[in-house]
Amino acid sequence: MFKRLALATVLAGISLQALAATELTVYTALEPEQLKAYKEAFEKQNPDIEIKWVRDSTGIVTAKLLAEKDRPQADVVWGLAASSLAILDQQGMLEQYAPKDLAAIGKNYRDPANPPAWVGMDVWAATICFNSVEAEKQGLSKPISWQDLTKPEYKGKIVMPNPASSGTGFLDVSAWLQTFGEKQGWAYMDQLHENIGQYVHSGSKPCKLAAAGEFPIGISFEYPAVQLKRQGAPLDIVLPKEGLGWEIEATGIVKGTRHLDAAKKLADFSASPAAMGLYKENFAVLAQPGIAKPQTELPADYEQRLIRNDFAWASKNRDAILAEWRKRYDGKSEKVAQQ
Repeated sequence: MFKRLALATVLAGISLQALAATELTVYTALEPEQLKAYKEAFEKQNPDIEIKWVRDSTGIVTAKLLAEKDRPQADVVWGLAASSLAILDQQGMLEQYAPKDLAAIGKNYRDPANPPAWVGMDVWAATICFNSVEAEKQGLSKPISWQDLTKPEYKGKIVMPNPASSGTGFLDVSAWLQTFGEKQGWAYMDQLHENIGQYVHSGSKPCKLAAAGEFPIGISFEYPAVQLKRQGAPLDIVLPKEGLGWEIEATGIVKGTRHLDAAKKLADFSASPAAMGLYKENFAVLAQPGIAKPQTELPADYEQRLIRNDFAWASKNRDAILAEWRKRYDGKSEKVAQQ
């Protein structure tokens, strides 16, 4: 009888502990296959906190957060473009916080404010996914530059992300405007538009479509390109010679969270060497220098190919850029399924 009572007491204690676990609502644009490993590693270190993911593409997550400004639903943003977090910060929506390992984060990969409103995790950059098998069937030459993508031979052969819904799409457009100048940048996109088969609502989807042979060319970013190539897809990873647009994946605490202590623990973890050890499996450039490992699919000078990116300009002009883009090119956008 005593043993049964003791066991019941222990089980009741475990149940109460489980019920007492703090649930953190975490908004993210991380790739779906990354979520499990990140969640498990954090919860192993913090067994009293449980992550509830809300995932979508960058533009959709950003719009959702802005729509919820007066009644925030998220506690933390873990894995969203720094340019989006900068917009949230401008709206007074982020809690300034210095995670424990902030000193190890590169100055280019964090909010310069002290304490910062957001802290970087890793970098993703523009990449062309070129299906060499499909291209040979269609008699297409391999592009080596952004300018090459305007060649008439590629008419209808290119798929790219919609910048209004995809952070990768926006970094492309922002980079072209910065690299070529605004007038020439729009002129370039007018020419490129002639060759676009479709604008899709995901940064990784163009590479997946190219890998499947549905389009021979997908404008995407390096993570899906490397993963798909490792899985045997007939992809050449092309890094255009004019330079690569890029973004910082970053973490920030939503102001007004009812779970501030737990949110700070997640921010601490996101900037920690343990988290960087997870990020390095997916990205070649990390916010903490000296941890990333070379990826054989990418050149050794990959980081040097990133353009000089003005994030403040991109954030400030985002709405105007997207309005102009929609006016010119939205007719080829993938239709969104009705809920």
